[in-house]
Amino acid sequence: MRLKISLLKEPKHILLICVGWTTAEELYSCSDDHQIVKWNLLTGETSQIVKLPDDIYPIDLHWFPKSLGIKKQTQAESFVLTSSDGKFHLISKLGRVEKSVEAHCGAVLAGRWNYEGTALVTVGEDGQIKIWSKTGMLRSTLAQQGTPVYSVAWGPDSEKVLYTAGKQLIIKPLQPNAKVLQWKAHDGIILKVDWNSVNDLILSAGEDCKYKVWDSYGRPLYNSLPHEHPITSVAWAPDGELFAVGSFHTLRLCDKTGWSYALEKPNTGSIFNIAWSIDGTQIAGACGNGHVVFAHVVEQRWEWKNFQVTLTKRRTMQVRNVLNDAVDLLEFRDRVIKASLNYAHLVVSTSLQCYVFSTKNWNTPLIFDLKEGTVSLILQAERHFLLVDGGGIYLYSYEGRFISSPKFPGMRTDILNAQTVSLSNDTIAIKDKADEKIIFLFEASTGKPLGDGKLLSHKNEILEIALDQKGLTNDRKIAFIDKNRDLYITSVKRFGKEEQIIKLGTMVHTLAWSDTCNILCGLQDTRFTVWYYPNTVYVDRDILPKTLYERDASEFSKNPHIVSFVGNQVTIRRADGSLVHISISPYPAILHEYVSGSKWEDAVRLCRFVKEQTMWACLAAMAVANRDMTTAEIAYAAIGEIDKVQYINSIKDLPSKESKMAHILMFSGNIQEAEMVLLQAGLVYQAIQININLYNWERALELAVKYKTHVDTVLAYRQKFLETFGKQETNKRYLQYAEGVSIIQYFYDIETWEKERKYLQFLLKPTLSFTR
Repeated sequence: MRLKISLLKEPKHILLICVGWTTAEELYSCSDDHQIVKWNLLTGETSQIVKLPDDIYPIDLHWFPKSLGIKKQTQAESFVLTSSDGKFHLISKLGRVEKSVEAHCGAVLAGRWNYEGTALVTVGEDGQIKIWSKTGMLRSTLAQQGTPVYSVAWGPDSEKVLYTAGKQLIIKPLQPNAKVLQWKAHDGIILKVDWNSVNDLILSAGEDCKYKVWDSYGRPLYNSLPHEHPITSVAWAPDGELFAVGSFHTLRLCDKTGWSYALEKPNTGSIFNIAWSIDGTQIAGACGNGHVVFAHVVEQRWEWKNFQVTLTKRRTMQVRNVLNDAVDLLEFRDRVIKASLNYAHLVVSTSLQCYVFSTKNWNTPLIFDLKEGTVSLILQAERHFLLVDGGGIYLYSYEGRFISSPKFPGMRTDILNAQTVSLSNDTIAIKDKADEKIIFLFEASTGKPLGDGKLLSHKNEILEIALDQKGLTNDRKIAFIDKNRDLYITSVKRFGKEEQIIKLGTMVHTLAWSDTCNILCGLQDTRFTVWYYPNTVYVDRDILPKTLYERDASEFSKNPHIVSFVGNQVTIRRADGSLVHISISPYPAILHEYVSGSKWEDAVRLCRFVKEQTMWACLAAMAVANRDMTTAEIAYAAIGEIDKVQYINSIKDLPSKESKMAHILMFSGNIQEAEMVLLQAGLVYQAIQININLYNWERALELAVKYKTHVDTVLAYRQKFLETFGKQETNKRYLQYAEGVSIIQYFYDIETWEKERKYLQFLLKPTLSFTR
């Protein structure tokens, strides 16, 4: 990826200027020469909008926010202009000054609208941070610093403000008495900050010639090497994937993790202000010598299996098949904004249309018009793909047929990214930004809430979510990482009962599901971990460690990220931007394929061929999950789990189907479900005995009383249990029922006792030993 620079021969301004985009093709600039100039990038024309009064020396410009690029590019109609005379000015698109407001003593150094356009923040040389209404009425003085405040930015939820204070960065909530976060960020004066609403990361640049990336808790994520000159500007791309850095004769394009894609050296002087177009495809920079520098992002690259797609020009892509070196050129009517290559399809969105290419035929794409405008995210699954823009979320088939558009209260599509939205063949998962502990789940085919409409709620804030891609809808699982960096897994089908959310690992920084089978991988502290069968936690958690593959991940350096997991190849991007490919064993994927087709003999044969404990452990869990106890017995024997082999043998000898089902559920730890199966089948005594063997005395007595049977049996077991430990009965319910029931006869009913003893040997816990 690189920047393609364009610069006029003669500058349109003199001295310092600032810039702001109205649409993806139109820009306004202003300068100390008092001119406001409009730039039309389609025609290359410039025109003066207005000449400001001689006493207004502009410093900063920010357009009133608008919806993200509707098809006809709805334009912002006004902007705020801050100036050196202590005022800010609300100016219309036509150049008319609607209102001028005395705001600060000394220059107003920056002004920013919040994301909803309901409030304006200004900062000045007097060290004050002030909040204003949409019409320019003062709401509050948020803070007072002893030094000039050079830059300010709103938090993603418009509830916090980030501003500079010398070498310090400060995050101040709007609510009074709320906790203020402050930290030393640079060794010199901080000149610029930016806070992205999508990835929640902070950029800072200072006179110490460095730029840095921080999370919203003030923790450092990236620290650049010192440059030759102070860093005078930084700005996030709208989608949070890239950012730009400006300095003297320097324009740099960086990934969100901090490493540099491209470095350009235009003859511009210092670049004091950078603005991204709303579609994130180009940059405008306000230069110290009066120039406006434009830079287009080109040579983006997408890879899938043997195909490599490169954006060579704004409207041209090159497709290369590395197997036969065949090259195809794809031409588009409008500029390319977003693209995604996966599942044998290339999906490309331009400013007005969406193109869908099949890897089997690059010549005849399917084309349809976009409902809204600028697409900010494309996600693909095997059967369909998802588009996100400023207007909503839209699901399409690869034939171009519109499928659904899920909605939920308070939905903000402009802050969604690949970490907060996940797509599978039957499910759409979206993390709620308003309450980050909640995940919304929707049916892909209808866009309606999944199951009984219950939300998936977690105890901590969730950072990243991912749906598995294969298998039946009823078995669909979602994995997510919370703010403690713990990895959890749970089922997405939620009917009435609360689904278990089970922890899979700790200190997990990034994760991905395989596109061919339900294998999960993640970077876990200093280890790269693969969960060959994550569903093991629902079947037999004891053998989960035996189903893992781990290797040292220290070679990937700090903050690596999993880019893709295709087939048995995982692609990881290191902190320095380089890509590392890891190949995992192909055998677990083959095992998944055999099990999904119920080819148990082939699965056993494969495990015997590979001779790895990991494979046998996966097969054991898969067999129990699919109720194939014969295969499970073989697999458990192979990994030395003799006690479980004996228990499986006892299950196979049970007389009824319901009993077998109940004991398989007990084997997996699903005690309540096992009890329910037995009660529904009328096997009340067995349900009672399960609770006795688990020493769940309250429930055992509750069932006996409810069904009016075997109360004496429960009392007898309880009495013998207490006698074993030399204790007296203190439970009021047991004392109450013991008064009216004689349990002596129970011990002398030899015939009954023998029958029950033979049955007891099959139960999960060791049976109690009674004597006459």
